[in-house]
Parts: sequence; structure tokens; C-alpha cells
Amino acid sequence: MRVYIRCDSSYDIGSGHVMRCLTLACTLRGLGAHVNFICLDLPGSLCGYIETKGFSVYRLKWSDSFGLRETVGVLVNNSEDAQIKDSKKSLEIIKRNGGADLVVVDQYSLCAEWEKRMRLEAPKIMVIDDLADRPHDCDLLLDQNYYKNMSSRYEGLVPDHCTRLLGPGYSLLRTEFYEAREILKIRGGVVRRVLIFFGGSDPGNETVKALKAVGLANRPDIAVDVVVGANNPNKDQVKEICNSIENTSFYCQVENMAELMSSADLSIGAGGVSMIERCFLGLPSIVVIIAQNQYQTAVDIAETGAVLLAGRNFDLGIERLFDIYQSIIDNSNGLKEMEKKALNLVGNNKSHHIAQVIMNNFKTR
Repeated sequence: MRVYIRCDSSYDIGSGHVMRCLTLACTLRGLGAHVNFICLDLPGSLCGYIETKGFSVYRLKWSDSFGLRETVGVLVNNSEDAQIKDSKKSLEIIKRNGGADLVVVDQYSLCAEWEKRMRLEAPKIMVIDDLADRPHDCDLLLDQNYYKNMSSRYEGLVPDHCTRLLGPGYSLLRTEFYEAREILKIRGGVVRRVLIFFGGSDPGNETVKALKAVGLANRPDIAVDVVVGANNPNKDQVKEICNSIENTSFYCQVENMAELMSSADLSIGAGGVSMIERCFLGLPSIVVIIAQNQYQTAVDIAETGAVLLAGRNFDLGIERLFDIYQSIIDNSNGLKEMEKKALNLVGNNKSHHIAQVIMNNFKTR
């Protein structure tokens, strides 16, 4: 089975789309599929990282696709002309390499217009989305976010025949997370170690803000692990600050995130994919919204009690974040309750079914 995945990453877009697609790609490869990536060659992209995982990456030039600027998490141009340009280049790549059984797209600016054109070389289309803000022409749709109205969000936006996999039970999690959950120990409401992680690129430098907020607490008895991605433009500054704070460790582009989350008793981080990962491992979290696409799901999850929502990054200063941190680190009952509700939010993860559904229903050769 031949699969092409169309997704992007950059300093501004972040790494979340690529990382979850890599998880799917690795699972499909383990089931015998041949998987390739098609990505825009943007500043801070993870094209090279994808290649280190053994996948071919076909790079699209920015001028060949959208030709406009990017903003956090989304490419701003989803006009018909942009869809045509991107689909034309993507189709050329797929056709030149023998066609595809399935095209997977995880890109906020691509919609039904692009997907219809991809059917010229791929009989089946899968969409990974979070926004539910545009129509899709797809056979399978995955939205792994928690929303109060998640069962109805895509009404009228996908074909009737489309299979919808909705909710955190279908989160694309790496094998290390399943292994970590099997041996997970209940934390007991005591904070001995804190994890700070704001995604692969952290364009707003929220990591430094969180570090300074934690520093104000003056609690050297609490160990702090700080993780940044290789594409974080401020990683040297973060490392320097970590080196100046007692009992604080700096990590860059780790491969053992599940282990770090399991070892932590509290986390400060963004919404999005990593928020679901933390919930899966029952890690109590202070969540800072760093992009608009994270807002509603973070609000809805916070209402369940599974996370503590600090607010939007641009409304949140160091002092306010410190106050929130200070209010929870010695709140044993609050931490225990958050851990319990976080574990229940994801429950029995069914993401392994996604790859099996693909292999069983979309394989044509």
C-alpha cells in the first residue's frame, strides 16, 4: 500500500502536525505500507527530522504553493488558486512515483478543492483536522481533540460516506506512551518534579516565561525539567537560564517524552497534541493557549477538570503564571483530582484502530 502524507512545519506553524503524522506513518509502515511525505520547505521545517526516521520527503517550494506569509499554526491563503498550485505540485510528485492508494492531509489551508484534485492519483483521502471550519472531500476524517460538541462538529462539512474518528480516544500517540501508561504509578498529589514544554518551536518564547514564573516560587526542593525542540529559535537562551537555576535540567529534541511526563508531578505547557499526551499519562497540567486553534478544546477540557487553564499567552504575564503555579503546587487534593480526570479523559485509546482501518479498507494493491 502506497501512502503520501501532506503536512507542514516551521518556526511559526510549529511541529505538531508533522509529529502526529509521523506517529501514523510509523504505525502504517509497521503494517507493511510504504509511506512518503510531501512538505513545504519552510524556515524551521522538520523535513530533515522526518528523513532521519526513514521516510522520503518531497519538498515543495513556498513560491510554488501559497506564496504568502504564514501565521502561527496556519497558512493564511486558502484561495482556490492556492489549492490548485499546491495540488498540482503534489500530484506531479505522486504520479512520478507510481501513484498512491491513500493521501493523508494535515494542513489547515487545504480543503475540499485540493482533496478533489488529489483523487486523480489517489482513490482514497484521509483528513486530519482540528478546526471544523471548511468542507472536505474525504473518506476518513480524524479529529483527536476533545470538544463538548465533537459528535456534531463536522455535520455538513464531510461526505455522508466519510468515516469520522472523533475525540481523544483516537489520539495519535507514539508507542512509548502506551508503554509508559502500562507501568504508570499514581503520583499521590505531591509535586517533586515539574516539566515545562511548549512544543517544538515555541515562537512566543513561553518557555522562558514559565521558567521565570517557577523561579519566583523559590522552591529548590522541586526539580524542573525543561524541554525544547531543535527548531526552537530561543533554545540557547533557555539553556543559559536553566544552567543558572538550581535543580533545573535542560533537554533538546528528546526521544523519551513519555518518560519525562511519567516522572513529572506537574507540567506547564501549551494546548494541542502535547496536552492530550499529558492527559493520557495523567499528568496534572497548567495549560497556556499559544494559538487560536488550541482555544476551544483547552477550554472544554478545563471544564472537565482534567487540566488547569491559565489563559491565552498574550494575556498572561510572569506574575500571573506564578500565582497559578503557586496555587497548585501544594494543593494535594486538587492535583489528585486533576490526575484522575486526565486519565479518564482519554481512557482506552483506540488510535491503533486508525492504521488498521486504513489497511483493511483503503488498500487497493
